[in-house]
This record gives sequence, structure tokens and C-alpha cells, in this order.
Amino acid sequence: MSSKVKIRNGDSVEVLTGKDAGKRGTVTRVLPAERRLIVDKVNMIKRHTKPRPAPRKAGGQGIIPGGVIEREAPLSVSNVALICPNCGKPTRIGYRINEQDGSKVRVCRKCDKDIDR
Repeated sequence: MSSKVKIRNGDSVEVLTGKDAGKRGTVTRVLPAERRLIVDKVNMIKRHTKPRPAPRKAGGQGIIPGGVIEREAPLSVSNVALICPNCGKPTRIGYRINEQDGSKVRVCRKCDKDIDR
């Protein structure tokens, strides 16, 4: 399977399936090898952690406190759709070669306008 992910950091996306279906958020991290991404404030999970000593690099003798930590879990790329900045709708992504400089540009499949500026 190809690790090509058409969504980048900073893109606005809408979740299509799962418990957070319909929610919109900004992509904070893309994991192309796993075909997953992390969306801000979407797919929140709780992790129960034990207190443990801080690593030596972090400044020495501190202790990382335990407790319930809430954070975002990765979503599959197939479960989100990019929101076009022009038409505001969730869309698939196409590509076109820019005539001025020959660069590859992402294009909205609904309104046929450039996503990358």
C-alpha cells in the first residue's frame, strides 16, 4: 500500500465516520507510514498513567505526575475529508500541474479551485 497522504499539517478536515462524525478540526500531525493523522480536539482518549521520574534530558530530578491524561488519538486518513477553503464543503483532493512554474497543486474536486495558494 502506498504511503501517499493528500492531507497536510494545518488543513481543516471533517470526520466522516465513528463517534466524532461531523466534527471539524485542524490537522496537527500526519503519520504517513501508518496512513493516520491527528486532528485537534477530535477522537479524544483517556490514558491512566503512573507517576514516574522525569528523563535526565528534561532537567533532572523532577517527577512526571500520574493521573488521567486526555489526548487526541490518531484517525485513519480514509475517515476524514478535507474542507475546501473556497467552497467550505468536505471534498476529495485532485492534482493539477501549475502552468506558471510547473509545480503540482492540490485541487478541490467539487469547485475545481486550488487548495494550495
